[in-house]
This record gives sequence, structure tokens and C-alpha cells, in this order.
Amino acid sequence: MSETLELIQEWDKTFPKSEKVNHKKVTFHNRYGITLVADLYEPKEYERKLPAIAVCGPFGAVKEQASGLYAQTMAKKGFLSIAFDPSYTGESTGTPRYMASPDINTEDFQAAVDFLSVQENVDSEKIGIIGICGWGGMALNVAALDTRIKATVTSTMYDMARVNANGYFDEGDNEETRYNTKVALNKQRIIDYKNGNYELGGGCLELPIPEDIPFYVKDYSEYYKGRAYHSRSLNSNGGWNKIGCMSFINQPILEYSNEIRSAVLVIHGEKAHSCYFSKDAYKNMTTNSEYTDNKELMIIPNAVHTDLYDNINIIPFDKIETFFKDNLK
Repeated sequence: MSETLELIQEWDKTFPKSEKVNHKKVTFHNRYGITLVADLYEPKEYERKLPAIAVCGPFGAVKEQASGLYAQTMAKKGFLSIAFDPSYTGESTGTPRYMASPDINTEDFQAAVDFLSVQENVDSEKIGIIGICGWGGMALNVAALDTRIKATVTSTMYDMARVNANGYFDEGDNEETRYNTKVALNKQRIIDYKNGNYELGGGCLELPIPEDIPFYVKDYSEYYKGRAYHSRSLNSNGGWNKIGCMSFINQPILEYSNEIRSAVLVIHGEKAHSCYFSKDAYKNMTTNSEYTDNKELMIIPNAVHTDLYDNINIIPFDKIETFFKDNLK
């Protein structure tokens, strides 16, 4: 049975609306039959078919947050851009809610490319993607799979397979810790099955944050619970299901990243707790690879993780614009 969509039409983004672009809601489906909802941004004036960009992330965010800011900004720079909600989240369909999947979420990005490829005002040979936070790792996975993508940008990326398997900073990267994690998750599956619903894992901490909390937790909470709170954002509210991300544990998503032939720009903040993800992903992508000339790692001095979510004075939009213009041609 298909789900009924009642899309929000008023502007409910966490960033100001630009009068330099047109905006509308659009929908498209992935190969699993899930309908994805996106905000489409396009320049108000253009003379020929446009290069296009699909944007997603951060992991647990919605399109009204960072991805929408990126998409609208790129539209102001001459690209047709969409920011979409992944399956099971935001305004997109899929039940049960608040599940993540390395397969289905990779497919979400490919479905966005499907949609862009058939738009009359898009040059289908000039399509790129931007993945933010956990969707940065997903973007690299998609770039290794989808030959239609000519250029990829990752921003403040997470490798969700690695963090689910190893914990933060790889502190749980051993068989015993992984086993105990899996035991707990599988016990939770029985609890959820008996109850007939899925328990939420909890979103970010409420403000104000205690002084003894790690900075990266404070960083997330100030974004999701503070300046960029949104009622549909998982991280702003109850979070993912407790078992929502368990399949990432034994499904590495960056296995073939060194076979990516298209251009990739990896951006991260120097002071971000997560910077090791981008440094290692770039190293792995360029090791034993024949396709290194169009790969670049850009470290932003003094920037923390969420600076690249919404700080327009730090996000290198001019660099991103140049990168796409150089590679979508």
C-alpha cells in the first residue's frame, strides 16, 4: 500500500531563503519503491542546460538543515541542485521509520542521479554529488559504483561502517568489543519484536551541555538542539532506532574507493574530532590507484566538525564551485 505524502509547502529551513534562486518540492523513487522527497533549487536565470548536484547529509539530519544550505548555495552559483531526505527519514517514505542501510542509502543517492538525469533543464553528462558527515562516506561508496557521477565532494565526512564496527576513534576495534555490541543489538531486536515497535536510541543532548561532556558531543548538540533544530531531524529529537544502523557493522562501504575514476574533493576541518575519517579515506582512495590526478584533500585550518554544516564563512563554497565547474564539463 502506497503512503500518502503531505508535503510542507511553507519555508521551514534552518537557513534564510535566497531570492536569487527558484525553489520547489519534488519527489522521485528508488529501486526499492521508496518515494524520496527533495528540495530543488535552481538559478532564476540561465540560458542553457544546467550542471546538476545532489546533496545529502548529515547522518540523522534533514534536507532543511545543512544539505539544503549547500544545495541553495550551489544554485546561486549556477547549478541545479537538490537536497533530499534519505529513505525512512524526514518527508521521504519508508517504514519502519528511522532505519539506515548501507545498501538502501547508497541507492537513495543513485535514485537522485536518476531524477536529475531526466530533467529537461539538466545536462545529464554533468552530474555531481555532495555528501556531508555520514553521507560523505556514502557519497564515496556511490562514486565507486555509479559511473554517471562525474564529480564528488565530501564535507566533514564519517565512514559509518567504520564507526559502527569500531566505535569512535577506533577505540572498540577488536573482536570482543564488536561481539558484545552485536549481542546487545540482537537482544534489542527481541525486545522490539515483542513490543511491536522500535525503541529510539536518543538524539543529541539537551542544552545547556555539562562542562565535563566531550567537545564533539557539545558541538553536535549546539547544532541540532540549538541553532539548527528541526522538528523532523532525528538528531534534533529521538534519534535513530537502537538497531537502525547495525548492518553497517559488517558491510564496509569504502572497499573499492581506490577504483573511483571520477573527480573527488575531500574537505574536513583541522580541529574536527572526525578528521581522521577523511584523511584515511583519502589515503585509501589514492593508494594502489591509477586515478589519483583528480583527487584532492582539503583541510580547513581550525575548523571543527559542525563548522562545515552551516558556517558560511568557513565552508569553502568558492572552492567547491571551482571544483565542480572544472570537472562537470
